[in-house]
Amino acid sequence: MKLKLCCTRVEFIHMAEKQQQQQQRGVEFDLSQFCCSVCLDLLKDPVTIQCGHTYCRSCIDGCWDQENEKGKYSCPQCRETSSQRPVLGRNNMLAEVVEKLKKTETQQACSSSPLAPAGPADIACDFCCGTIRNKATMSCLTCLASYCPAHLEPHYSFPVLKIHQLVLATVPLQEKMCTKHNKLMEVYCHKDKRCICYLCTMDEHKGHRTVSAAAERATEQMQLIESQSAVKLKSQERQEELSELVQAVKDFKVGSQTAVKCSDEIFDKLISSIQKKRASAKQLIEAREKAALDQAEALQLQLEEEIAKLRRRDADLEELSHTADHIHFIKTFQSLSTSCESPDLPPGAVVCPQRSMKTVTDCLSDLKDDMTNFLWTTWPKISAAVSAVDVVLPPVPKTREEFLRYCCPLTLDPNTVSNYLSLSLNSQRVTSESYENYSSSHLDRFTYVKQVLCREGLTGRCYWEVCLAGGVWSVAVSYKDISRTSKDSEFGKNNKSWSLDCSADGYTFRHNSGAREVSGPKSSQIGVYLDYRSGTLSFYSISDKMTLLHKERTVFTQPLYPGLGLKERRSGCYAEIKLS
Repeated sequence: MKLKLCCTRVEFIHMAEKQQQQQQRGVEFDLSQFCCSVCLDLLKDPVTIQCGHTYCRSCIDGCWDQENEKGKYSCPQCRETSSQRPVLGRNNMLAEVVEKLKKTETQQACSSSPLAPAGPADIACDFCCGTIRNKATMSCLTCLASYCPAHLEPHYSFPVLKIHQLVLATVPLQEKMCTKHNKLMEVYCHKDKRCICYLCTMDEHKGHRTVSAAAERATEQMQLIESQSAVKLKSQERQEELSELVQAVKDFKVGSQTAVKCSDEIFDKLISSIQKKRASAKQLIEAREKAALDQAEALQLQLEEEIAKLRRRDADLEELSHTADHIHFIKTFQSLSTSCESPDLPPGAVVCPQRSMKTVTDCLSDLKDDMTNFLWTTWPKISAAVSAVDVVLPPVPKTREEFLRYCCPLTLDPNTVSNYLSLSLNSQRVTSESYENYSSSHLDRFTYVKQVLCREGLTGRCYWEVCLAGGVWSVAVSYKDISRTSKDSEFGKNNKSWSLDCSADGYTFRHNSGAREVSGPKSSQIGVYLDYRSGTLSFYSISDKMTLLHKERTVFTQPLYPGLGLKERRSGCYAEIKLS
């Protein structure tokens, strides 16, 4: 056993000497492996605990002092616990290595770094003489003085000074001194939450719960480690959110450019189609005009020829009427009495048309009105579709108060209620106590199942609550065009509705004839949160707190109408939409 310990000791010393040689050659060495994970400084009086980790004796004692009440003593790093406080033994080998490293580090600092004069923001060495003092690198909490590398050498050379506590000279020592007693503040008062000196514990802080500053540092160091883990985890979450946001922005830009390109193509096609129809209409009108005019011109020539013939016959008859020769009159009249009309020209050839080109302009005006009306009715849908697209949405509510900000007033629609359900006067409560003789001819009424829809269609962020009593009730949302007169009308048994069945035995989510058991605390009050844009529908159990029962993610294509359905009746059962 002695041989093994001696070998280990030799290995440690050899490692330190090797490290010294490496540093002399200019190889950089990380001293963090010889630092206490509690105070983050080089080990002082190092002790190794049962799990193998090493700490300063004062640091681990301070940690375990805080755990005396719990009766369990844990390692600040690996959290291995022990029911009894372990007995600490000094790790002499590691202590020698650390001392050798401290001395080596100081010698290297003195030899490699020239002494620098202290600037306005630096801490000056307390042992430098003259008007210009060197910059202090270390402060001794035992001597209560700060030292430059040259004057710090004795603390690494003389045994009586080696036990002094050295810290980096980052702040003036006066800031670590009690202003009342001019003593080093080595105690922490839990009541006043500040550092004090040991004399303060005897007067104004007498009776207060106090611990050593090292113990408080050890406790807060563990909290710091936990905070670091939480910060790193939150940083990773934020980094993932940032990546998702960057990708969402990229996808949004690509989608916007695609939509613009698609819009241009569609409108170009529409414009091209309208221009083609415009050219076709012009060509059709011009062709008809030419055909009609050609026909009219041909008829006009025939009529003019007919008129010329009739005028010549009229002149011949007029001349014959004045002749005195009876024989000539008789012979000539017989030849002039035959018809001179053209056989190709039907009698009454000119007929005034009942239609004119005004009917064409009227048709074109109707087309313009139809197109205008179509654009007028279609454009709001396009505008709403564009407005509904977002890169990111507001944060999801987490508390009931935040959910209630999206509360919307709802009223049950009497035109949809089944005859087996009864509505209250304010259309907020539905019961199943008696048969109601509602008009069965209304097209919106549920005739096969005991259900009712609300009047309001929802397309944004909306929240509402339903109070249930007795029976098995269905809390649902549905498209308005859900069937009303078949077995498929039941909420959750089609692709047009989403339903949470609530009973004393538990919850069941239903959609498109699929069913899924849902676990959660039983409650007579159910909260429903709809985020139409993000495509999420959430159901909550409400008691002292809100508990998520089920969240459904999909893409909604129509406004959603809240609904209530009764699946199993019991005495005194009712469902009521609360107006919060």
